[in-house]
Amino acid sequence: MPNPPLSDYGSSPMARFIFITGGVVSSLGKGLMAASLAALLQARGYKVRIRKFDPYLNVDPGTMSPYQHGEVYVTDDGAETDLDLGHYERFTGVSARQSDNVTSGRIYQNIIQKERRGDYLGATVQVVPHVTDAIKDFAKADTDDLDFVLCEIGGTVGDIESLPFIEAIRQMRNELGRDQTVFTHVTLVPYVAAAGELKTKPTQHSVRELTSYGIQPDVLICRCEHPLPENERAKIALFCNVRKEAVIPALDARSIYGVPLQYHAEGLDAEVLRAFGIEPGPNPDLGRWDDIMDRLMNPEGEVTIGVVGKYVGLQDAYKSLNEALVHGGIANRVKVNIQWIDAELFEAADSDIAAKLEPMHAILVPGAFGERGAEGKIASIRFARERQVPYLGICFGMQMACVEAARNLAGIENASSTEFGPTEEPVVGIITEWMSKEGIEKREEGGDLGGTMRLGAYEAKLAGNSHVAAIYGSTTISERHRHRYEVNTHYREALEANGLVFSGMSPDGELPEIVERPDHPWFVGVQFHPELKSKPFDPHPLFASFVEAALKQSRLV
Repeated sequence: MPNPPLSDYGSSPMARFIFITGGVVSSLGKGLMAASLAALLQARGYKVRIRKFDPYLNVDPGTMSPYQHGEVYVTDDGAETDLDLGHYERFTGVSARQSDNVTSGRIYQNIIQKERRGDYLGATVQVVPHVTDAIKDFAKADTDDLDFVLCEIGGTVGDIESLPFIEAIRQMRNELGRDQTVFTHVTLVPYVAAAGELKTKPTQHSVRELTSYGIQPDVLICRCEHPLPENERAKIALFCNVRKEAVIPALDARSIYGVPLQYHAEGLDAEVLRAFGIEPGPNPDLGRWDDIMDRLMNPEGEVTIGVVGKYVGLQDAYKSLNEALVHGGIANRVKVNIQWIDAELFEAADSDIAAKLEPMHAILVPGAFGERGAEGKIASIRFARERQVPYLGICFGMQMACVEAARNLAGIENASSTEFGPTEEPVVGIITEWMSKEGIEKREEGGDLGGTMRLGAYEAKLAGNSHVAAIYGSTTISERHRHRYEVNTHYREALEANGLVFSGMSPDGELPEIVERPDHPWFVGVQFHPELKSKPFDPHPLFASFVEAALKQSRLV
């Protein structure tokens, strides 16, 4: 039974805002908390959207190293965004868009452009009101059809960079009122082993810092390694000026997909609704989260998949890929063990590729930029092809599969990519012109790196008798792209003559989207990033099929 419409609780038709801040230390899980709360509200029948405010001065994360910021998450409309938007989509199924992520850099860029045009009519441009007004405009844009907008503020309270965002949400409380805004604060309650105690003082200091900026949290989410005793919960409530029931313990979960269930058990969604003056009503139907956790905790088999990449030192660089493989395991009710393998290990003259890859039931080469590790990836692809091990190549992984086939099967010894420098045989090359929904897009070879790739959702047409058409159950698909180089169709005839079939092409037939090997148990390369659209309750068909192939391989070993 869905909850009553929000109009029953107030006269204003506009969306209500939930602001999420963090304190004490970073990486406390604000993004997962926002995604989980949104999923719980969604399960109660409300329409939600989640937004991320990033205080750094980069315009977007598109030019940042994965080691600095983790993966860059790409939306259907071509925005390069924070990886938390991936959590938002995976937990709610609501497609993120360009307006759901903004950085200080983008806000200042827009303001400076306006100032240069003279839009401010000679006024002195200041943080208050110009920057804070821009932040508020971003928060409120395109929210007419929503019940709740959840806005996560990046960083921690007290950071210089986040002060304009904190001030902006303080102003929104004054402008919209308590029945339209709720402040939630994620903080740490550390355990001091020597004393055998949880310590509440860091949380008290964090809340005091926040209140010094004019914001009193309505709900506290307390990350802790041990259960939070009732007396400590009451102490936090007393010193932080919140209801005891609004102090929500957040212990580590067995899986991130168990977090919504844990937060609901602790009363998070009910407390947030009460903070708005809304009666929580009946419990939400969380059956699909129960089913996901049952499949994760009670697998009927397991597989080992080797991911041969160049950023394996930081798993956040492959966050969506990691989760998509987990989703493939959920679809097949098997546990997926991921072995992260540095591609450069296979580039030494004495490297033993077989020793590393023979235990793998499947091999995956993910997207990347630059030449480092490319030869190791090509060697991995050759191993998968020759040993008949299931293989999935994503973006760069598809391009290197084409280079491998050109070199080792088609006799094109110097096959390479122009990404690595000038080459006589550009099997992969930079594309300077392509067709998008908006028309022809062009790029200059020496132009800016930021925002100049083929980005966002593009359609592809699949050959009707292909393996991928059977996997998708369709001959027309739409997938998200993020790349600057394309496989050169000049080499298509030579590659297909040696068994690498171009089974998916752009609608105009100009750009290769998918290659596959009909002579192999499971060998697929895709130019796009299917991991970006996979969800635990709706696993991407490519990953579900890939894990199924790995399971079959495990039974042959």
